[in-house]
Amino acid sequence: MNAFNPDPDFMPRTLITGGAGFLGSHLCDRMIAEGHEVICMDNLVTGSADNIAHLFGNPSFHFVHHDITNYIYVEGDLDYILHFASPASPIDYLKLPIQTLKVGSLGTHKALGLAKAKGARILLASTSEVYGDPLVHPQPEEYWGNVNPIGLRGVYDEAKRFAEALTMAYHRYHNVDTRIVRIFNTYGPRMRIDDGRAIPTFFSQALSGEPLTVFGAGRQTRSVCYVSDLVDGIFRLLMSDMNEPVNIGNPDELTMLELAEEIQQLTGSGSEIVFAPLPKDDPQVRQPDITRARQILHWEPKIGRAEGLRMTYDYFKQRMERRV
Repeated sequence: MNAFNPDPDFMPRTLITGGAGFLGSHLCDRMIAEGHEVICMDNLVTGSADNIAHLFGNPSFHFVHHDITNYIYVEGDLDYILHFASPASPIDYLKLPIQTLKVGSLGTHKALGLAKAKGARILLASTSEVYGDPLVHPQPEEYWGNVNPIGLRGVYDEAKRFAEALTMAYHRYHNVDTRIVRIFNTYGPRMRIDDGRAIPTFFSQALSGEPLTVFGAGRQTRSVCYVSDLVDGIFRLLMSDMNEPVNIGNPDELTMLELAEEIQQLTGSGSEIVFAPLPKDDPQVRQPDITRARQILHWEPKIGRAEGLRMTYDYFKQRMERRV
């Protein structure tokens, strides 16, 4: 039910920036399933029309090809804005550093201005990268982080930290109804095979018979969440009254070497595991404290890693077969 209108026949209108991306496209599906009219806005720099192709022709779905660092115009009322526009994988934001900083600053400013003008509730997609290479483990929302602001990864980390600060400023100064989700490592169908993150890279290498590349000694940890769980947490946060940031992720932590071995076993690949130098400022640990999400949103992940990896494997296998 829409927070602004209790009429059961009312159809809320929702804008999703970055809606053709991995997470954005799943959110388009979820919001339409919840009875919303969805406007998907994306410049397709890292997103793909393939992710939303199944929605074309749906009367509740509209696609707008647009760069949100420019002025955003949406005709008519808006009830919700989900701001997910941004390169999100290291291979993308290292290749597009200026664009990453611009969408985190100018793009967030434009999205917040639109929310203010329309009286819409806006949810900012932030990231666990605001914690940097954390000195507190696991990471609660109260932790301020350990980020190198001028390092290569700083273009993404600081863009999101600025976006959070700007979002809270609009909330406090302009009374904009805001939400902030700090997203931890997420995986599932519609990830790009070549996006550079660990899970699609390992699957791509295993399916191609190439060695699985693990950085450093593989002792650095991550906590990976299946996409449907993440989307459910985001929707619950959007419909809550919580203005402070909320971690959404799966606290089940494992090393990168363990992840590579699990994918190696799942695929039945004969690929060996090889080691490469650790990238600069690569976080050594990453695990969400989801106490706030459990208490306020009554949310926690349901999909175990074995099940999630099987479903993701099926997706990548089909994608790789189409390439042949």
